[in-house]
Amino acid sequence: MKLKDIEVLNEKETRGGFGEGAYEIGKENENVVILTADLAGSMKIAPFIKEFPSRFIQCGIAEANMICIAAGLTIGGKIPYTTTFANFSTGRVYDQIRQSVTYSGKNVKICASHAGLTLGEDGATHQILEDIGMMKMLPGMTVIVPCDFNQTKAATKAIASYDGPVYLRFGRPKWPNFTKEDGSDFVIGKAQQLSEGTDVSIFACGHMVWKAIEAGRILEDKGFSVELINIHTIKPLDVNAIIRSISKTKCAVTVEEHNIIGGLGDSIAQVAAKNVPIPIEYIGTKDTFGESGTPTDLLKKYGLDTPFIVDAAEKVMKRK
Repeated sequence: MKLKDIEVLNEKETRGGFGEGAYEIGKENENVVILTADLAGSMKIAPFIKEFPSRFIQCGIAEANMICIAAGLTIGGKIPYTTTFANFSTGRVYDQIRQSVTYSGKNVKICASHAGLTLGEDGATHQILEDIGMMKMLPGMTVIVPCDFNQTKAATKAIASYDGPVYLRFGRPKWPNFTKEDGSDFVIGKAQQLSEGTDVSIFACGHMVWKAIEAGRILEDKGFSVELINIHTIKPLDVNAIIRSISKTKCAVTVEEHNIIGGLGDSIAQVAAKNVPIPIEYIGTKDTFGESGTPTDLLKKYGLDTPFIVDAAEKVMKRK
């Protein structure tokens, strides 16, 4: 499959995929309960609240309490989804997640919107760029970063039947929506291969998958054979898919809307170091906070836009 053959169905917010998925899984599973920290509107959960008011808990601006309430609900067999911005879902409540959720092995689904630089104008205090690293280091925590509306919807539904704590990370802006509408191309823990190639492997997650597709098309037009893989599940990582790819291409680029320290890139590099040592180039923020601005301008300023991915791929191929 060539990257030029991937069609954009429409542009939708990934958080909208969460809201739609939450409503549908609410109809299918009566144990699903949604909690929010005063951000029901931003999290797009109004349909769930209207249909299932007795299974919705408004915790107010008290995120630590929300996590602890969710942990308690699991004891009675409920499947709680906590909802707020990614910064407040992780950085503000790390102790509660560690002690009350992962250490205790509670079946809590931490659903985090407005992640990364594409949050935009709200600025550095809200643009968390460390959350993937924080969450993947917690024993027993599953970490999922879907790439578009359809995949976020599929992931939202899938985690209800997945046993154990989950961190589901998605974003704010409208973004190209291109994966299957029925979600059949999403399986927790299994990487999604978008193209096959022999010259360079590109591993991406979240919003950056689309930027990687754009970059891959440019590289294909230049005559390079690009293997693009969507690593929507950061943990557990699809190690076999990574090894198969880098054994063939002998080099890789990792692309994430996150600090290059502790994120997807480090996970890929660890697999490579243990199994197939290769040159790797990282696309992500470089040990820095963000700032206020439009998503497009911020991706350009911090080196996460399409041309930077193209340059990284050309650079890493020369290092083979």
